[in-house]
Amino acid sequence: QVQLVESGGGLVQAGGSLRLSCAASGIIFSINAMGWYRQAPGKQRDLVATIGRGGISNYADSVKGRFTIARDYGKNTVYLQMNSLKPEDTAGYYCWVDYGPGGANYWGQGTQDTVTS
Repeated sequence: QVQLVESGGGLVQAGGSLRLSCAASGIIFSINAMGWYRQAPGKQRDLVATIGRGGISNYADSVKGRFTIARDYGKNTVYLQMNSLKPEDTAGYYCWVDYGPGGANYWGQGTQDTVTS
């Protein structure tokens, strides 16, 4: 059973930084990709950033140049460094994994990040 444990995040003022971590356990097969999505109240869950094999990363336009995703392959962990945070970045942030030969999706429980103006 794949489990994702998130850490980091919290409350920060606009212009500040936060760092999220997500460690995957129960890994037997290869992880195809890892990443982060976010969901604000009353809105759909949207992609923030993903990182696949070979370290190829993909970012939402709204976070390009401010957020950086990184992955520790040995620890099955993904990180999201968030700089120059804005109030509109306030959301629940969810870790995501594309796992195994069938590409099954797994989600973390989410961590709330709040950016005050």
